[in-house]
Amino acid sequence: MRTLFLNPPSFEGFDGGASSRWPASREIESYWYPVWLCYPAGMLPDSKVVDAPPHKISIEQTVAMARDFELLVLFTSTPGFNVDVKIAEMMKDANRKIKVAFVGPPVTVEPEKCLRASKAIDFVVKREFDHQIVSFANGTPVEQLPGVSYRQNGGIRHNPEGGFIENLDELPWVTKIYKRDLDFRRYNVPFLLNPFVSLYTSRGCPAMCTFCLWPQTHSGHRWRLRSSGDVANEVRWATENFPGLKEIFFDDDTFNYQKARTVELCKKLKPLNFTWSCTSRVTTDYETLKAMREAGCRLLIVGYESGDAQILKNIKKGATLDMAQRFTANCKKLGLAIHGDFIVGLPGETRESIRRTIDFAKRLDVETIQVSIAHPYPGTEFYDHVKQNGLITLDAMTDEAGHQLPNIVYPGLDRAELVDWVEKFYGEYYFRPRVAWRVVRKAILHGDERRRLYKEAREYLALRSKRKKFVKDQRTSAGAMAGAGD
Repeated sequence: MRTLFLNPPSFEGFDGGASSRWPASREIESYWYPVWLCYPAGMLPDSKVVDAPPHKISIEQTVAMARDFELLVLFTSTPGFNVDVKIAEMMKDANRKIKVAFVGPPVTVEPEKCLRASKAIDFVVKREFDHQIVSFANGTPVEQLPGVSYRQNGGIRHNPEGGFIENLDELPWVTKIYKRDLDFRRYNVPFLLNPFVSLYTSRGCPAMCTFCLWPQTHSGHRWRLRSSGDVANEVRWATENFPGLKEIFFDDDTFNYQKARTVELCKKLKPLNFTWSCTSRVTTDYETLKAMREAGCRLLIVGYESGDAQILKNIKKGATLDMAQRFTANCKKLGLAIHGDFIVGLPGETRESIRRTIDFAKRLDVETIQVSIAHPYPGTEFYDHVKQNGLITLDAMTDEAGHQLPNIVYPGLDRAELVDWVEKFYGEYYFRPRVAWRVVRKAILHGDERRRLYKEAREYLALRSKRKKFVKDQRTSAGAMAGAGD
């Protein structure tokens, strides 16, 4: 079957179907590669991957493609699901014979609900979907596919799940599909060198963070590794086939989880003489970081999450504040840049804990930060916690543009205050003289970065204005309700 793998058009700048850490529109327009879709696409020579958001492909253009395919595989997300359903229905109307499969975290957690959302969806595949999609496209009926849910005799049937893919070396190289179907210059992440390509060296994450969407709903906690040789060979191929490539990003849930494996891989990467970045935990020791730096590593994405010790315990982070400080000091000593991720609104959050996190972030003083509002996605332990404790609201988790809005409340912390704290966090962090100088210095020394920095500043200030309006509207509404109660 001629197969279309689709990351559909959605909110402007929305990145939900790619390998992003969570589905949302970011403060600054960013696009990650649709890695998960590219693996099965590499096993179907007559397939095509369409990543609509970065390529600015409209809904109308996407729908028109339906006539050229027999199978549509759509990667969906919780915030974008309703839009995705409408697109699937329009494509089904354009080609009544096309089969439609939905993949992604929502269908793993609530397969029946997803199927009942629209008759346009023929089946869904829970968790990893590589081999099931390829088998179906090659003629295997849905009844024989593990992890598939579908309609049968007026009801819905759920096939038993199969195991995870253990031999990752048997999978194709996603970079070859990028070359075939995507324009790699359209992918942009502010803290990475552009243009870049991203790929996985492993799947799954042994860490038990209660809020993290992917291991709990999609890739699992079982850590499975590609061989170092296979990774190095793909890297070599990418550096030779993407002219102007400045960086490779290893987008594993946790790239350097195990010291021995990381050091071994670095020995294979070092002779290739290229620049790369990756995800990291603060549990990584100095020797491992040194090996990474010597092999060409430039930057680490690090989930610090909170500067409050109890909250780190609440979310089962498996790391301490002391570890974070020691790790950060080691990175600075080695010349490794850090993009630090922090979250406002995790279980146990108070005004005091947020203040501790902001102060902690300023003490760490890493290159760049991202501050997210905690989102309890269905299927996560965090979601179960807020549901059981009556902390979740019925409000949407994104605004009309796909940017995060809180859908949880805590005693003494309403939705408006959580958003306000995000703005305070950014303001206090970035409007310090030495941090502002870092940005200005970057613009002065790197002329090619000037235009991008200007664009990013405009996007951030526009979103900041929207957030301030949200806070004001929420407080005005709360005041009006209180007045009516009096």
